[in-house]
Amino acid sequence: MEFNYKFKGDTTVKNTSGSTSMNFAPDIYREPTYFSGYLNKHIPFREAISALHDIVVSDFRFKPKDKTDYKTWAKEQEDIWLAQYLGGAEDVEQKLKGIRVELEKVRREKYNVMEPFYKAQNKYFQYLYRTSPELMRVYDPVITVHPDELFFECFSQDESSYGKLGCNYNVFKNLSEFKCGTTNIDYSSSLYNEFQKIREYKDTHFNIDPSGFEVQTTAEESYKEVKIDVPASWVRGFLQVSSAMSIPATSFELHPMDVYNICFILKRHKEKEGPRYIRYILKPGEPVRMIFEPWNYEIKCLRSIYTGNEPKEIKVWGRRRLLLLERLIPVTNSIKVVLLGSGLPSFYIADLGEMNFTLGLSGWTANDWSRMGNFDLLAPRAEADAMTMQKVFIGLKEKWVEKPEVLASRLQLDKSLVLGALSAFTQQGKAIYDLNNNCYRIREISRETLPLEALRFSNAREEKANRFFDNRSIQFKADVSEGKQKLTGTVKEDNKTYNPELVIDSDERIVSGKCSCNFFHQNKLMQGPCEHMLALRIAFRKKQNLY
Repeated sequence: MEFNYKFKGDTTVKNTSGSTSMNFAPDIYREPTYFSGYLNKHIPFREAISALHDIVVSDFRFKPKDKTDYKTWAKEQEDIWLAQYLGGAEDVEQKLKGIRVELEKVRREKYNVMEPFYKAQNKYFQYLYRTSPELMRVYDPVITVHPDELFFECFSQDESSYGKLGCNYNVFKNLSEFKCGTTNIDYSSSLYNEFQKIREYKDTHFNIDPSGFEVQTTAEESYKEVKIDVPASWVRGFLQVSSAMSIPATSFELHPMDVYNICFILKRHKEKEGPRYIRYILKPGEPVRMIFEPWNYEIKCLRSIYTGNEPKEIKVWGRRRLLLLERLIPVTNSIKVVLLGSGLPSFYIADLGEMNFTLGLSGWTANDWSRMGNFDLLAPRAEADAMTMQKVFIGLKEKWVEKPEVLASRLQLDKSLVLGALSAFTQQGKAIYDLNNNCYRIREISRETLPLEALRFSNAREEKANRFFDNRSIQFKADVSEGKQKLTGTVKEDNKTYNPELVIDSDERIVSGKCSCNFFHQNKLMQGPCEHMLALRIAFRKKQNLY
């Protein structure tokens, strides 16, 4: 998926003894988006933007150690030892030569045994080099200017961690005129080092240059065109994050020192075998407890009380990615933890006063946001016609940010239709769900229209579910209880009958579900619902009694 960018020059940073001026070069192909102001919260902003950089460059996938230097050293030591051992002999060189021949014979025999492995390994790395060069690429963050805040978004190299830094306008002073919108900025490699020079005693000017949109033919040489072949997985990961944020979840507050204790244990100990997860034990009115496996270490968070109504036990994998929050601990008031369930994504929202920092983690590191987490299938799916869709989008763009119930009331539309439209817009890359404020925001990830057939409806289970519906293979009934719809039924497939169940809340979101099929028994809801649950939902949405 190729994105075209054009920047007016490069991002520049000017430092003096008393001031720092940061001038970001925006993408001039997009609608004009600009912002200018001086930092008012120097140190918190420095730490937060640096933590965002840590996410951008992070890659927690397993990487084997490079032993090239060690093998070279070992070979040198081997020759030295042999020379010392045979130092008293007259025919040292002859004996050394004979021993080397014997060693080479042993090495060759060992290589013959391992040769199939080495060939397969080399073939795999060559394949990665040819087909996935994007794995070595770092993508610039997306920056959005809104009436109430300025926020940055980024994705990690392994596509398992998402970061968002939101800054309200109290973070800045001496604000100039700004224009709302989303743009890609030229984030040079030296910019991170310049961020480290931010100090309280220095004025720091933060500028997304509006002159970048004043295109003049005579100055064409000052523009830089860039074509980036962005993998579909990177784009799809962004879209899946918004869908996951809108799913009902368990949440609680953690004191910053509790996060410090998590980082302390993870840095102090290195697991050599599984299981590798944190088990959150949540009981109403009691301190949050965390148990680290396989060591069975327990942290009791006396300053963090769980205020939920039901006791829960939730397991979270890929815990070493929580070290990305370590730099924020000194400037954080509290951290809100949002857990979707065992093996499902989790979100950590750091309250930095006038700023908020969101870290979104997929179920585990290898289970990245784009490949296996089909959370859009759990999101609201009420269908809206083209006229209603356009009305919702235009209505949201009038305010740029709004809660769905307020938007529905203002447009005089049913809330379920509005939620369905907004869910579709998140999958088109035109909107984002703000978990910190529980609202939707306009955020167009690309000026080009994204290929929906490749990003949203590429799931084979959804295709099979529609086929079940078309073949009238579904029988279901719905019971209403406490504002929720409980769906039960049967789905016939290849002379087999499956028994899916679903619970859908008033916002058309899947809250829970189960099925008798093998896919559900293996994955639960960690990879989204199975085709039989989806077929049940489609039949309910169509409100047709097939039998």
